[in-house]
Amino acid sequence: MKEATGTHRWPPARQPVSRILRVTGPLVEMEYTSGVAMYDLVSIGPSGLPGEVVAIRGDVVTVQAYEYTGGLAPGQTALSQGRPLSVGLGPELLGGIFDGLLRPLSDAGDWLLPGAQWAAAEEHTWSFCPLVTRGEQVAEGQALGEIHDAGPVPVKVLVPPGSGGTVEEIAGTGDQPRDAAVAVVDGTEVAVGTLWPVRRPRPVRERVDSPGALNTGQRVIDLLFPVARGSTVAVPGGFGTGKTVLLQQIAKWCDADVIVYVGCGERGNEMADVITELSELQDPRTGGRLADRTVTIANTSNMPMMAREASVYTGVTVAEYFRDMGLDVVVIADSTSRWAEALREFASRTGALPAEEGYPAGLASAIAAFYERAAAVTTLGGDRGSVTVIGAVSPPGGDMTEPVTAHTERFVRCLWTLDRDLAYARHYPAVSWAGSFSRDVPVLAVGHRAAGDPAWRRRRDRVGAVLAEADRLADLMDLVGIAALPARERISVLAGRLVREGVLQQSALSERDAYCGPEKTAALADAVLAVADRCRELVDADVPAASLEEVDFGPLLRAREDTGPHDSVGVAARRDAMLARLRDVRP
Repeated sequence: MKEATGTHRWPPARQPVSRILRVTGPLVEMEYTSGVAMYDLVSIGPSGLPGEVVAIRGDVVTVQAYEYTGGLAPGQTALSQGRPLSVGLGPELLGGIFDGLLRPLSDAGDWLLPGAQWAAAEEHTWSFCPLVTRGEQVAEGQALGEIHDAGPVPVKVLVPPGSGGTVEEIAGTGDQPRDAAVAVVDGTEVAVGTLWPVRRPRPVRERVDSPGALNTGQRVIDLLFPVARGSTVAVPGGFGTGKTVLLQQIAKWCDADVIVYVGCGERGNEMADVITELSELQDPRTGGRLADRTVTIANTSNMPMMAREASVYTGVTVAEYFRDMGLDVVVIADSTSRWAEALREFASRTGALPAEEGYPAGLASAIAAFYERAAAVTTLGGDRGSVTVIGAVSPPGGDMTEPVTAHTERFVRCLWTLDRDLAYARHYPAVSWAGSFSRDVPVLAVGHRAAGDPAWRRRRDRVGAVLAEADRLADLMDLVGIAALPARERISVLAGRLVREGVLQQSALSERDAYCGPEKTAALADAVLAVADRCRELVDADVPAASLEEVDFGPLLRAREDTGPHDSVGVAARRDAMLARLRDVRP
């Protein structure tokens, strides 16, 4: 079949030529020319550096450049492409490593050439299998065929949004070039790949509430601060609190179909570690490489700053592409603070009136626009899919009141605050149970009840109450000493320690404890609560609290390390053995 026009490649457009007036860092001003519009993609200078029109005032056009602008000079030309900043979406994304504009980095050498554009290997073909026949009626979003050699996740070729009708032509089973039309639907040619503007959300039939939790394998999250599929999470924490390690653990172990990892302005060595670990880690679902169902966008701190601003939208656009196939996708952005710094840098170049701490006045709106693209949806094709967004926040000096953290907290459904004192005490993950929240708990409780675990909400509330009571007593204990506390309060302190050490702590380096299944998480929590309840019964029966504090709880605390990720039976055996030992304690 002939090459598609308007699916993976935009049709040729008239390119208005403008003259550069001023260059200051990533800001380029040029003369207004008829035909230039807001958000148009612009090729700047002799190297064709990519940029985007962000303002038009009178006869001056302001362009945000996505490459280093050294060497550009007034008088040089700039060409408007007549289309918005867009990225190519196709089966080649899975397992790939890209920059903030979705240009592949795998074969790019040490540095991308200035003005390099996204382009695929023309000789590569994909194994296409049709799912419809000629003459069949199809609607927008319906699958026309599948790509079978893209990786462990089935990649579908969908009817483009706004199209539909009769299938006039459909390719047979076999290898197809990415840019070749594999179907013609009511006059619209459909290729294996497609282009989509990064700032425009892909349309869906409707947004829905998801009662299903995204299982991360991290007990403190899944037990206390769970996140629903299609929800949003912020992970604020100061330097050294373990943000990157926690996000890497979620990328490795969460039960999403596709992971989109956006390294937004982070250090290059950290990004290299992520890529190396993902390539070496075995996928627990397929037995292959985890990297094969991961899309990595590596936009590190030594890359052009303004590419960070585009990278988060690029990541969400990629996620929406796979969501429309009926998949659950997780976007991990590390970190949104670096993205906000790019907004502040460009705003200062334009002379915009600064708001708090120099950030632009539209910071809150920009953060909201990013997070609102997360959703559980019914796709145009009638499938259920979701995009869950998890964004790290790096507040300077650990100041949780700074603008990026404060605004982000307003718009997300879950907050996993990382505590410096916990991290320095080597308690990992250092998620603060006092400073975190999850607004998804009510809907997830309904889902757990429907799935056969009606005790989930009560178990979570009891663990939270134990931790809150232990924290309340901690300051008092520091003043008067634990021996001065009443017996039941001493048991509350003991129960808090058992929960912290036996349930919430988790080693990312342990083969057995790096990931914890939902059934084992529930068993550990139930075991600790049962032991704490037995201790309270004993002190009510006049057993001295000191006698219980001297009991060796090591076998119970080691259950998380000594049992497998899904071994709830082994945990229950440790609980029963601990309760039997407590029966031997006498007044």
